[in-house]
Amino acid sequence: MTNSRPALRIDLTRRAALGGGLAGLAAAAWPASLGTPARAEQPAPAGTYRIDLHAHFLPPDYRAALLEHGHLTIGGYPTPDWSPEQAIGFMDYYGIQAQALSVSDPGVSFLSGRDAIDMARYCNTYAAGLFTTHPTRFGAFAVLPMPDIAASIAEAIYALDELRLDGVILLSAYNGVYLGDPRFEPLMAALRQRNAYVFVHPAAIPDNAKPALPLPDFLEEFTFDTTRAATMMMVTGMTQRYPGIRFQLAHAGGAVPFLSHRISVASQSVLGRLWPEDLPKPSILDTQNQISRFYYDTALSGSAAAMASVLAVTGRDHIVFGSDWPFSALTLPQTGSHDPAPGLSAIFDADQRMEIEHHNPLRQLPRLADAVKS
Repeated sequence: MTNSRPALRIDLTRRAALGGGLAGLAAAAWPASLGTPARAEQPAPAGTYRIDLHAHFLPPDYRAALLEHGHLTIGGYPTPDWSPEQAIGFMDYYGIQAQALSVSDPGVSFLSGRDAIDMARYCNTYAAGLFTTHPTRFGAFAVLPMPDIAASIAEAIYALDELRLDGVILLSAYNGVYLGDPRFEPLMAALRQRNAYVFVHPAAIPDNAKPALPLPDFLEEFTFDTTRAATMMMVTGMTQRYPGIRFQLAHAGGAVPFLSHRISVASQSVLGRLWPEDLPKPSILDTQNQISRFYYDTALSGSAAAMASVLAVTGRDHIVFGSDWPFSALTLPQTGSHDPAPGLSAIFDADQRMEIEHHNPLRQLPRLADAVKS
């Protein structure tokens, strides 16, 4: 898939930085080829049109197992209740046509052996059942019994080929091993054969490996872990070796857009400047291109600051809508507009929001696109 990242011209003046506030910053960082950013008061498109690629579900047996194993919170957020009826009620209120459901952190990795394999199969089969009972409202990304690579390959093949799920979800790391590590290569090869869509979601860091701050993981640590995973995937060449896999980064890519120059600093060095144009670039010199090829969702990131940063590294066609429901239930606006992400209108006009919230997601998930149109 080709990238349409526009040339970016940034003219961040002292007046824009100090006097213009957020609107000034957004306008200063806005790619000139896209025209003038929409103003905050511009309304979103009307109707139930959104396609949500960052939405979670907790089937009954899965949620019971989480609680039984002490997972009373997920990322610091109380483990929520979930049902198809609740999800449809949420979607109807916020103008969401369909959700691609996924199991959030910790996946099924809190189990081991046969228990993890069986739980993954249960969650994936449950999701596939929703395609029958609610065919136009739900898609799904398969959870895999990671870090068991052989079992995960088998489950991915079954979920994608037999259950016809829309992709897979992978956590940023398993037992401290980040995506990009060579031990994940066999799984990536299997996913490449299917041109799979892969949703990369952050995982909680063990308490002994992070600062002892009185902050829930979802507030900051989740974004940092997505950044670590994406960086490892790039510098080890994983995203370069498997261009057929489309990777979606949660929460606007964490800190990847903001750190894009720093991550790609090698390409700015003498080595990068002197590298022959007719030779393939090693991964460390190709990070800017790889960053542009990720897909970035809007979950908990529907703001001019976040979206301007994403637009600085990729095209609008690589942004997809995400709600993070039900984990975002306490943060969603309860307004008469029924807009789940009003901050998107601070930088996108109505046509651009339709592209991001409807067309882009369906372009990546052909099975769900066919179901929605039927």
